[in-house]
Amino acid sequence: MAGTTSGFPGKGRERSAEAAAAMASTIPIPVPMHGHGPPPGPGPAEPEPEALRLKQIRRGGGFFAVPPRHRLGRCRSVKEFEKLNRIGEGTYGIVYRARDTQTDEIVALKKVRMDKEKDGHIFLVMGYCEQDLGSLLENMQAPFSEAQVKCIILQVLKGLQYLHDNFIIHRDLKVSNLLMTDKGCVKTADFGLARAYRVPLKPMTPKVVTLWYRAPELLLGTTTQTTAIDMWAVGCILAELLAHKPLLPGSSEIQQIDMIVQLLGTPNENIWPGFSKLPLVSQYTLRKQPYNNLKHKFPWLSEAGLRLLNFLFMYDPKKRATAGDCLESSYFKEKPLPCEPELMPTFPHHRNKRAAPSATGAECVGKRSRP
Repeated sequence: MAGTTSGFPGKGRERSAEAAAAMASTIPIPVPMHGHGPPPGPGPAEPEPEALRLKQIRRGGGFFAVPPRHRLGRCRSVKEFEKLNRIGEGTYGIVYRARDTQTDEIVALKKVRMDKEKDGHIFLVMGYCEQDLGSLLENMQAPFSEAQVKCIILQVLKGLQYLHDNFIIHRDLKVSNLLMTDKGCVKTADFGLARAYRVPLKPMTPKVVTLWYRAPELLLGTTTQTTAIDMWAVGCILAELLAHKPLLPGSSEIQQIDMIVQLLGTPNENIWPGFSKLPLVSQYTLRKQPYNNLKHKFPWLSEAGLRLLNFLFMYDPKKRATAGDCLESSYFKEKPLPCEPELMPTFPHHRNKRAAPSATGAECVGKRSRP
């Protein structure tokens, strides 16, 4: 991780040991009088930077001083990384493709915003992934094969199982937050909205997860969130990869709910106990639609594939599939079998094209990232 210290006044300034030294107060050097005294020696030593004072949150509060030699800890100066191009923006920061000038390795450099502007910011250095699935789906000429889709989703599920086993909900799963290397390795990114959860569940804001991937309980105002909201998003991602287009591309929360009802039928207390008590149910008039239309949407999909989608799209969060359930699905054990990650195709690196700046300075954002 490359970091910058933030103990000096200034708005959002990047700090390093060199900058701190430049701002340090000078140390007076004795000057010989009347030509007497020892002959001049080597030049004056570098002035010591002022001590950095940090607030102590334990042992009664107060402040403690950080010695200059420990100012950056194990962090490296961000100046050692050359920014090549901007590749995206997450919930809490901007991501660049960069080159480590010490090793020539290409890395992802994320500039993370701090809670308060005056606290400056830090940079996180991470392994670089050549693609995100959102921009890839928008630019690829032919859709993924079913074997390739299975390969991608299996990797996503294994990552989610690890997160959920450690009581972490991602809360913003979507294709643009799934990264893929040229060796077919899929990684889940952007944990800006991720939260640890515990039992009993504590209230969390329902306005999370990009609209097209948002579970119905969130749309209807639940304040208790579980790993089931991630699993609904996985269902949307699986369907999007299979169809090569978003499954539920609503433009508003009302339209999103209506599209879900058109696809899966109208929920009720029998299939979703507690449905009628959700905070926003009374604000919507749901259409009467008694049919599940997943089979009509994917007429070519096997029975095992349809079972998996239906399991992921259970209205009742308590009955929805877990990551472990999905990994055991017979869908991944029938032909076509998932291909090996190393056999995934490679694609042009669309994110690395240097786009000319627009009049507003804003960058183009993929349509799958907008909602």
